[in-house]
Amino acid sequence: MSSLLLHGKDLVVWVTAFFLVGSVLLLARIIYNVFLHPLSHIPGPFWARATGFPSWYYATTGRRHIWLWKQFHIYGDRIRPEPNTVLFLNPGAHKEIYGMKSNVRRSQFYTAFRRKKHETSTFNTIDVKEHAWRRKILNLAFTEKSVAAACHFIVEHVDRWHDLFEEEKFNDNGWSSPLDFTERLNALIFDITGDLCFGRSFDVKEPGENPLKAVPNLTTEYMAFYYSLCRSPFLSVMNWLKPRGLDHLFDLIVPPTIKQYNKFISDSVTQRIAKQKEQQKKPEAERRQDIFHFLFEARDPETNQLALDDSALLAESSLLVFAGTDTTSVTLSCLFFCLSGNPQICDKLVDEILGTFDSADKIVYGPKLLACTYLNACIDETMRIAPALTCDLPREVLPGGLVVQGEHYPPGTIVGTVPWADTHNPNVYGDAEVFRPERWIVNGTNQEEVARLRSHLRPFSSGPGVCAGRNLALAELMITVARTLYRFHIRRAPGSTLGGGHPGLGWGCTDENQFQVLDAFVSLRQGPELQLKKRDA
Repeated sequence: MSSLLLHGKDLVVWVTAFFLVGSVLLLARIIYNVFLHPLSHIPGPFWARATGFPSWYYATTGRRHIWLWKQFHIYGDRIRPEPNTVLFLNPGAHKEIYGMKSNVRRSQFYTAFRRKKHETSTFNTIDVKEHAWRRKILNLAFTEKSVAAACHFIVEHVDRWHDLFEEEKFNDNGWSSPLDFTERLNALIFDITGDLCFGRSFDVKEPGENPLKAVPNLTTEYMAFYYSLCRSPFLSVMNWLKPRGLDHLFDLIVPPTIKQYNKFISDSVTQRIAKQKEQQKKPEAERRQDIFHFLFEARDPETNQLALDDSALLAESSLLVFAGTDTTSVTLSCLFFCLSGNPQICDKLVDEILGTFDSADKIVYGPKLLACTYLNACIDETMRIAPALTCDLPREVLPGGLVVQGEHYPPGTIVGTVPWADTHNPNVYGDAEVFRPERWIVNGTNQEEVARLRSHLRPFSSGPGVCAGRNLALAELMITVARTLYRFHIRRAPGSTLGGGHPGLGWGCTDENQFQVLDAFVSLRQGPELQLKKRDA
């Protein structure tokens, strides 16, 4: 009995010693981060500079972009939201950080999106040379030829989407019942993405039972789960532990929805690869010309061999699903929210579309659509108001350091800019909270002003990380908006504020006329709640 008590006392001593040592080390780390760190002179919230936990907390709530925006208001155009991170609001900082010749690489943030050590894609590769090679291959799937071929699929889906609207119940005044447009847009864009990436529509937008209707929500849950890991203060420890058994533990503890999503992607790619190999037996002209076709057929410029094996195709296809779905649909959600809240702007856009095309069937991606000045301005203004990626794309400074806005930052420092804060910067945009497409239109006297504004708008990022599918995304946006407004009147459901701010959301989110998003690397949102009315033929 006495020996058991002795061992018990020893255990208490060891546990007490462990916590004392841990507390001393934590205190020492806090003192170093706040007072002795090379970045200690850069302002920011105390506990964020000390530990990074506030940044992680706001990432888990989806409000990190609002929190960072607030810090810029408090501390100026340079903040330290984490011990080793400096973020900038100054417009010139973006080019110095993300430019083609910037002495940086993608940070470890991106590697946390890997389920396994070797499951690499263009998105989660941080080695500069390997990323450049992967981008070169990915670009082969987004040529002018491939985008032109993809537009055929886009038109088919948008037209079918409109057919389904006409099956809705309409009241005596011709208006449909209220529709949550984010749900409808998610279904449309996901079906388009499925057709382009996997060779078949998933029919998520179709009525009736369909187990795949849950997949768009699985995509957002997938991003939200991994995003919270990516922003964790323990990221470097997790990345070190992953190939040492942590990845297997994650496989056991990840939510069932994440496992379901991973299985969906794997099964879809496997089926598409089999179909593509069958198509190779056909003449080129008879093969299905979707994005996956061009990705599958991409060849290494140096060896002329197929560039991507099956595992690489799986990784890149997973990237295309979330990059091609959420980023496009959030812009459409915000645009319809803003148009329904600004009837004069909506009428002006409708006049341009009806005056340019004789019928909805004539609205195709080409010179005539691209020449719609006001449509382009509305899309640019929407991507400013609600950027698809709201928070910083972190870059790690390489050996030799990096000069940003005249100050040298040592190797290992994480730097970046914050799209949400950039696009809401009153020093650049003046009335930054106002949806005003006219700011993007040259009227003969403001050419320099429009050029200045345009130099600060980077909805698809820039430099080595510029979005490969930006032309395809613009085609989806323009076709969807123009054909929808040609065929339907739209209005906000009476009394609906879905998608807008309210006082309960706190600082920066109180205006009901401002479209609200949650940050999960991609932007999550609800609304607007719209009613449609068929236009007279």
